[in-house]
Amino acid sequence: MKKLILSAALTGAATNRSHCEYIPYTPKEIAEEAKRAVDAGASICHIHAREDNGMPSWRLEVFQEIHERVRDLCPNVIINYSTGAIGLTAEERLAHIAPIKPDMAAFNMGSMNYAIYSKKLKQFYFNGVFENSFDTMQYAIKQMNEAGTVPEMECFDTGHIRNAVPLRDMGLLPDNAVYSLVMGVLGGIPATPENLIHQIKQVPEGATWQCIAISRKQWQLAAVACTMNGNFRVGLEDNFYLPNNEMAKSNGECVEWGVKLARMMGREISSIEETRKTLNIPLRD
Repeated sequence: MKKLILSAALTGAATNRSHCEYIPYTPKEIAEEAKRAVDAGASICHIHAREDNGMPSWRLEVFQEIHERVRDLCPNVIINYSTGAIGLTAEERLAHIAPIKPDMAAFNMGSMNYAIYSKKLKQFYFNGVFENSFDTMQYAIKQMNEAGTVPEMECFDTGHIRNAVPLRDMGLLPDNAVYSLVMGVLGGIPATPENLIHQIKQVPEGATWQCIAISRKQWQLAAVACTMNGNFRVGLEDNFYLPNNEMAKSNGECVEWGVKLARMMGREISSIEETRKTLNIPLRD
């Protein structure tokens, strides 16, 4: 079987320290979490920018400081920035790509309702429409192509996988674009083993893919991804809890458990250098 590529989603945008006190906010904290994740075995770090108070940030100077600090502590890691937001224009969401030219960036593959709902309170914590029309997608992929940034295609449902077809036919999607099968977001496909197997079957033969499962179901679906010769993502953006039901105290702990799980399933972990070769992402800075 192929070596498994482990990604770590360090901080996200929808949660805060009232949910988990270990979520990093500042560029310094994010870089330190990246170092913990890399030391534990991650080769890709997926990063959202935040203000020092934890609110989502789209200021270029914040992304630049994060980039400099992560590169200082993790010279070779593959840096993958978010481009997903509700209520911002495509230009605002992609403004950091051209000046920073990151290794990878999230490429959101379709519009959807995006919500967090409490069964206990019978109300939504969060409820919005995540707009990713074909016009928005064409703008985003062109920005990434010009920057030499590999798109990480975030597919929240089966139709999103299909949305890659016209973009590939237009010559916009590079061959090394990665399919991310995102599961468990309300508005997208539920996180079940059956649904993951269905999603995997929709990915073009030979393409690289990873499973991104939200909530504690992450570990169950990571095991499925292992057996299907795929990759998976862990980290405090997606799930605070380890397989033993303890809250993770760092992204490094999440990655450590990901490595244990992969090896239990007979998979070895891809190094940063091996992942760069697999995904054809040369180190540029």
